Amino acid sequence: MAVCREAWSATFPPLTADPEPPVSPRRLVAPVSEFARYLRTETVGGFVLLAATAVALIWANSPWSDVYETVRTTVVGPAALHLDLTLADWATDGLLALFFYVVGLELKRELVVGELSTWSQALLPVAAALGGMIVPAGLALLVGRGAPGMEQAWAIPVATDIAFALGVLALAGAAMPVTARVFLLGLAVADDLGGIIVIAVLFSHGLNLAALAAVVLLALLYWWLQRQRVRAWWLYVPIALATWYAVHEAGIHATIAGVLLGVLTRVRPDPGEEFAPALRLEHRLQPWSAGFAVPVFAFFAAGVRSGSRRCVRCSPSPCRSR
Repeated sequence: MAVCREAWSATFPPLTADPEPPVSPRRLVAPVSEFARYLRTETVGGFVLLAATAVALIWANSPWSDVYETVRTTVVGPAALHLDLTLADWATDGLLALFFYVVGLELKRELVVGELSTWSQALLPVAAALGGMIVPAGLALLVGRGAPGMEQAWAIPVATDIAFALGVLALAGAAMPVTARVFLLGLAVADDLGGIIVIAVLFSHGLNLAALAAVVLLALLYWWLQRQRVRAWWLYVPIALATWYAVHEAGIHATIAGVLLGVLTRVRPDPGEEFAPALRLEHRLQPWSAGFAVPVFAFFAAGVRSGSRRCVRCSPSPCRSR
């Protein structure tokens, strides 16, 4: 028996664990797992988004709808700086800039190291977004041809509300492949930015060229600080606020500032650096974006009244109240 055991051992050497690969000094996060974490956070925010939307709809159609409208149209901010905006405008132009910054960080990471890192993969959602803009605009012009105001109304179906789109994607897309979800993220961002560009180019009156020049200079400063590996938050926060203000003064939708700074943020970590700046910022800001900024925007945007008068206008037969 001993001889048999020795023969068996000589034929089949004892099993040993494979040697562990050397640990790289640069810690990378797998794009797929990181995008899954992104969607998990967005899923929690999606539930808060739906709750805020429900509260807004119920309140706007309740006997206290005037209170909701008063809150929504309350003006806050210094008029001397052209920032005397309603609370609804602050939610749209201010809080959504944070949301677009986080989306810009995620999109930049996917374009550089993720699922959209090749030209063929990146062009597909852009092409789909162009189709999603051109076809609705064409149908609107075809159906409403000759109607008063149609020369401007055709642009309404061009834009997609990316905040609601990503909230629904996070809630309903858990069983979807990661590649499909990344594609829809790129599609939603490209479609929304395309709609903003259409409005900025065709319907903006009197762009402020000095403010546009300030946007370019601030963006270059932000990009240079990123390339110099500067990590001082007390430098970036004033630059971000000044960029937002300059975009707002330029006559462009202020959320563009968030996307601009997001795509200028560095996404590849240096040797010895645990995480890249884009990933660190995304981890810190995404809970505030998904759990606060987007639900507050939804609260002020979703309060649409649907009373009996509108029902009478839309229906050939009168509505009966019960």
